[in-house]
Amino acid sequence: MLNAIHHVALICTDYDRSRRFYVELLGLDLIREVYREERQSWKADLRIGSVQLELFSFPAPVTRPSYPEATGLRHLAFAVANLDPVIMRLEAAGVAVEPIRIDPYTDQRFTFFSDPDGLPLELCEVPQGTGRFRHHAGRGLPAPLHWRRLGSKMPPWKQSDFPNS
Repeated sequence: MLNAIHHVALICTDYDRSRRFYVELLGLDLIREVYREERQSWKADLRIGSVQLELFSFPAPVTRPSYPEATGLRHLAFAVANLDPVIMRLEAAGVAVEPIRIDPYTDQRFTFFSDPDGLPLELCEVPQGTGRFRHHAGRGLPAPLHWRRLGSKMPPWKQSDFPNS
C-alpha cells in the first residue's frame, strides 16, 4: 500500500536563516526554490537521500506549542554514519547539541539538537554496512534537554553565531 515517506513539510519564521541551516550547515540538497507571490511565501524543496523536506515561509506563522509527549510530530531524525564529525560541525556553528546517548536496546549512539525555530532534530549513528536502521523510540528514555525548556521560544543558537551569515 504505502511505499515510502515522500516528504516532510516545515514552516519556519526566518526563511533565509532556516534555508542556510538546512542547506549549508546540514548539507541537504536544494532541488528547487520558488517565491509564491499570492501567499507571500517562499518554498524550498530539499532532498536528503530519497526523502524530501519542504521548507515554507509565511508572513506571520503561529508558533506551535511543543511538549515532550504531545500528540503529533515528536522529532525529525537523520541517520549519519558517524556522529562525531557532524556534532563538531554543528557545535562549530554555535548549535547546542545534547550529550551523546547509547540506546540500551540497539547499542546505537544518538543525540538531539534543534533547528532555528526550536524543532527537535535527532542524529542517529548508523554505521555503513550495519544493515537496517534500528530506532529507540518508545523505549522509556528521558525527554531530550530541549524538550525540558518548555516555553522557551529561542533556538539554541543565534543567527550571529551562524558562519557565512
